[in-house]
Parts: sequence; C-alpha cells; structure tokens
Amino acid sequence: MVDLYKLQDPTKQYPRPKFKRQPQNVPGLAKNMTPRPDHGEESYRGSGRLPNRKALVTGGDSGIGRAAAIAFAREGADVVINYLPSEEADAKEVIALIEKEGRKAFAIPGDISNEAFCKRLIAQAHKKLGGLDILALVAGKQHAVEKIANISTAQMEQTYRVNVFGLFWLCKAALPLMPPGGSIITTASIQATHPSSSLLDYAPTKAAILAFTRALARQVAEDGIRVNCVAPGPVWTPLQTSGGQPDKKIPAFGSETPMKRPGQPVEMAPLYVLLASQESSYVTGEIYGATGGLEIS
Repeated sequence: MVDLYKLQDPTKQYPRPKFKRQPQNVPGLAKNMTPRPDHGEESYRGSGRLPNRKALVTGGDSGIGRAAAIAFAREGADVVINYLPSEEADAKEVIALIEKEGRKAFAIPGDISNEAFCKRLIAQAHKKLGGLDILALVAGKQHAVEKIANISTAQMEQTYRVNVFGLFWLCKAALPLMPPGGSIITTASIQATHPSSSLLDYAPTKAAILAFTRALARQVAEDGIRVNCVAPGPVWTPLQTSGGQPDKKIPAFGSETPMKRPGQPVEMAPLYVLLASQESSYVTGEIYGATGGLEIS
C-alpha cells in the first residue's frame, strides 16, 4: 500500500511503464487491470471535511469516480453512485467500502446518455439521501479511433450524449434541488486543450465541458452554488484499457508526462474533496489540472 501522507518522490510513488497489453471489453473492470489501480481503498484517509454531506457521483464504480466516492465517504458524506449495469461487480465493492465507513451508500445503475434516466437519477438520489449538495460528474465515454473515416456518426453522437448532454441534463435536474453551499464538480481532461489524434470525438466534448463549467458557474453563483472542474491527464483506469486508448499505447501509457507515469485515481480524489468542501467557498468557475506536469492551457 502506498502511504499518501509520507514525503516521497512522486515520480516513483506509483508504477511506471512499461505495462502489459490488457484489452478489455467496454466498459472494463478495475479488478482485471495489472497493476490494479489505487482508488484509495486502503490509502486514502479522511479528516471530516464533508460532515453529513449528500453526494451523487456518476461513474462511481471505478476509476476517478470510484476514488471520489470513497474519499467523500471517508470525509463524512453519504453517497449515491451511478454506473452502467455491466459494471455491477465493481459497484458492489464501492458500496461495501462506503458502508464500512459508517456512511449511507446507494447504487443506481443506468445510462446517463438517456435524458429520462438522468431526471430519474437526480430525483432518486435526492430522495435516498434526503437531499443533494454535491454533484460529482465523472462518468465519460472514450473510444480511440485512429482515422476520422472510421468514426461513425453513432459513435460521435453517443460520445456527446454521455459526456455533454448527460452533464447538461443532470445539472438542469439537480440545480432546483441543491441548497446554497452546494457544489457541482465536472470532469474534463487535458484532451480539452491538447487533443490526441485518436480521440477526435472525445476531445471536443472535454473542451465543451470547460466552457460549460465556466458559463454555469457564472449563472448560478448568485444562488450560492459553485461549479468547478477537474481536468486530469493520463490516469490508470479501465476506461483506458477497454478502448479508451489504442491497445498498442497501453504499455507506455503515461510515459509522456514529466513524471513519466500515469496518475492513479486516488491522486485525483483530493481535488474533488476540496471542491466539494466549504474550504473552497471562494472558488467557482475554475479548472484544476492533475496531469503529472503536462500543461492544460
């Protein structure tokens, strides 16, 4: 187990390439990855920064969403996680981890590319938690395709429906239910400003999220609700090994960063905690990069 609280060289804190090729079917499971990602299951320690808060995390079964959900619970929040039904195995692990902390945990599977489901998800999360003051939007669709000729209209539309439309529908449904002090946290990517050639449909959705975050933050600031964004670089998650990257790129994944390794999901979690907490009360419309040294702007 990595000690996140010990002074150490961050370039050597987690595994570095070369990794083995390990293709999975979409959406992929964390338990099938080598090395297995660190979502904070054993490494993240809470300090009471989100006492009795009520959080909904999309993509909460694995990757960055899982890390955020675990961290929120260890900081004192009750949590609903959303995920695709095929990700049930990972989701059960997260629910157990949250309940182990003595917090309420609820699982609501479903596809956020569907507007009607997004409305139900918000309503159900609000009912189960007895309120909703943190909305962490982490779920995303990413499928690498080398040439534009091979990107179907259906793929383009689905990527936008998950990454952009779902974001819009969830925020629209949640805002009337969120109290002053509530926090919305979106998830963009370094792809928003430094797009890879194989992510021609995905990268523009992340650029849209940056603009959406800044515009919504201005719109709802007077209501006492903050909207901020986490923009990761390469992070070791099932999204990458299940088609998010070309399989040939997995062995060297993350080596292009100044730190020469990919980030781990748990390394993103403190940003979500900060932006959800009252400690960031004067922060809205901001983009927080976590990229291993790559530049976002």
